[in-house]
Amino acid sequence: MTVSVVIADDQLLVRAGFTKLLDSEPDISVLGQASDGVEAVAQARRLRPQVMLMDIRMPRLDGLEATRLITRETGTQVLILTTYDLDEYVFDALRAGASGFLLKDSPPDSLIAGIFTVARGDALLAPSVTRRLIAEFVARPPAARPPQLRELSPRETEVLIHLAHGESNREIAAGIFVGETTVKTHVSSILAKLGCRDRVQAVVLAYEAGLVRPGVL
Repeated sequence: MTVSVVIADDQLLVRAGFTKLLDSEPDISVLGQASDGVEAVAQARRLRPQVMLMDIRMPRLDGLEATRLITRETGTQVLILTTYDLDEYVFDALRAGASGFLLKDSPPDSLIAGIFTVARGDALLAPSVTRRLIAEFVARPPAARPPQLRELSPRETEVLIHLAHGESNREIAAGIFVGETTVKTHVSSILAKLGCRDRVQAVVLAYEAGLVRPGVL
């Protein structure tokens, strides 16, 4: 399967570099580029790429609002590209519907693998950025626990906590002594009950509500 991609970044050299890298991959097709959020939204509407690589700080319309519009209006998965120092808007971008984020200086193999990951509908969280994101949750007082969390069964709540600690389906299955297929079923039910687009949004909700605290399982 060939994955179609559009690259949104206000720096020409960044767009050119990513385009050259991705064009060398036989299973990735770069459909276009965007220099700001307005162009990114227009490209998503017109080209309907499977994945949008999205910078956050861009002129006219930032990546946050562009992500919100793209995920609301199209089936495109948004993969945020951020600098080493955590962008202050990454948390809001995830809430807006982004499927995950990577560092701009990630190894090429990580970027390519990340594109395929989000194209499949899975979430992607770069570990080094995730640590910084979690640090922000620690500094914030827990929000009121949303009523949707009460709809989860005890087992689903347990699975959500494991998800929030970055475990894969296989790791969760081994930890709670069930099959991987059962875990997938639980995850699908969790997303439906919480009204979340993907695992990333479910994890954000769990931390935001104080259901999970870093280092506690």
